[in-house]
Order: sequence, then C-alpha cells, then structure tokens
Amino acid sequence: MTVKPVAQAAGHNGGPPLDDDGPPWGDGDAYIYFRWVEAHAAVWKKISPEIAMRRAERAEALGLTYEEYTLEILERGRYLSETDRERIAAIKNARLDR
Repeated sequence: MTVKPVAQAAGHNGGPPLDDDGPPWGDGDAYIYFRWVEAHAAVWKKISPEIAMRRAERAEALGLTYEEYTLEILERGRYLSETDRERIAAIKNARLDR
C-alpha cells in the first residue's frame, strides 16, 4: 500500500492512520497523533448537557444523527434547518450504512 505524504493527500485532516499495523500513530510523529486525539476529545466533550440535548432533538427532527448534525456545526459553522434540504440530502447520501 502506498501512502501519500500529508501535503499530497487530498482531504487529509492530519488525524491518525486508519490501519491497525504498528503503533497508533503509524510512521508519523507521535506528538502529532496525541495532539490530534486531544483536540478530537476536546471538541466532543466540551458542551453542556442542555446543548447536547438540543442538538440531538434538532438532528432527529431533520432525520440526521447527532454526530452528523454536530459535524456540520463544527466543520462549516452552520446550524441546519428544514430549509437546508439539499445539504441534508447530501449528508444522508454520504452515509456508509445505506
């Protein structure tokens, strides 16, 4: 398997490798791996239960999962609503479990 360098990998977010061979940080820098894990944990943990419940309710009303709805907020800075039909359809079409 040929792995592209981070600078050449299209859409690479600098996260850990997805394969199970070797250490979790792969051939790269362990520092970058642990910083990525730390940042990922911080994003998903630092909200109040009230906000999490509100996001879950909005996601369910739109037919999305909590993770899909929250990722839209984190990645694009947008709160989806019923008027965002095209974006919601694109998210649903991208699901791996279709």
